[in-house]
Amino acid sequence: MLAIVILAGAGLLAALLDQPPPPVAGQARVSDGDSLRLGDVRIRLLGLDAPELAQDCDAADGRSWPCGRAARDRLEALLAAGAVDCRPEDTDQYGRLLATCTVAGQDLGAVMVSEGLAISSGRYWTEEAAARQRRAGIWAGGFDTPRDWRDDHARPQGAFGWLPVFWP
Repeated sequence: MLAIVILAGAGLLAALLDQPPPPVAGQARVSDGDSLRLGDVRIRLLGLDAPELAQDCDAADGRSWPCGRAARDRLEALLAAGAVDCRPEDTDQYGRLLATCTVAGQDLGAVMVSEGLAISSGRYWTEEAAARQRRAGIWAGGFDTPRDWRDDHARPQGAFGWLPVFWP
């Protein structure tokens, strides 16, 4: 009997500790195509991966275009429509909330993926398929996935990782 009580208590404690963070809302500012800030709270949109801020993509005619900045600018325009409402599910290794967010009833992730300014990464498969079919945004030409681009353009690490900013 004692073992059952202990197991039940441990299960209850685990359930309480594994609760998602509470919802957050307010006027947000953009960080990049899949991240934003609400005051000091950093939020990463769940289910998508947008091109990195410095990333370029190829247009249908082969010319390069700043897809990372375009993604950031579009998310900024969406955030300008009003207060954001975010439903966090977890936090990542950088301390950011991982959340699904809406503005004026629009799911920000769904919009970004459907307009071809982000790829699906666990959600928004239907939106990605439609964007591919329409050849919207990044799907109009060639591009590296954001993950591959990050891997190929790793940030300097260590105590002096900031030196290349001053000495290339």
